[in-house]
Amino acid sequence: MGRTAGWPIALNEAMAAFRCETTMRNWGFVQWASRIKIAAVMPLLHHKRLLAVAAVTDVALNARNGPVSGKALAKHHHLPPRHLEPVLQALVRESILKAVRGPGGGYVLAREQRRITADDILRAARTVDVEREGPVSESALLVEVVGPALAKAENAFSNTLARITVEDLTRSATLRARRGRNFV
Repeated sequence: MGRTAGWPIALNEAMAAFRCETTMRNWGFVQWASRIKIAAVMPLLHHKRLLAVAAVTDVALNARNGPVSGKALAKHHHLPPRHLEPVLQALVRESILKAVRGPGGGYVLAREQRRITADDILRAARTVDVEREGPVSESALLVEVVGPALAKAENAFSNTLARITVEDLTRSATLRARRGRNFV
């Protein structure tokens, strides 16, 4: 098998060259390949936070004819319903989604699409992560140097996310759907 000159080699080439999973693991390619996929999305965000944004966008796309059930959302995202439920509850608590009870119930947006930002959703989803976090270190280095520097970066990231609305995301999904991509 021919190899193109230079580094980095193509991911497909790396996978073909190291078919044995054990060899790939020893060389670090499995972790490298998974980081590439995640990095293309947003490496700084916990999976549940990304899932929250996807769930709200899913509701925005599919709740036009009535509420979207938690079971349907879990199915759309290939997850067990129990995994998604805490995220949905946090989104309801923060008035991003509204829960509709009874037969045919589920979730609808609590506000207009243009009034819900990615930052709003991520802040709501953060409450799910916080419930499971352990104690925070009070080291001087963390409190006086690392914390303030990362807080400044987090604030800039948050400001950027505040400019992304659910309306933007649904518009993008609709355009992709017109090109043949099905998100359900």
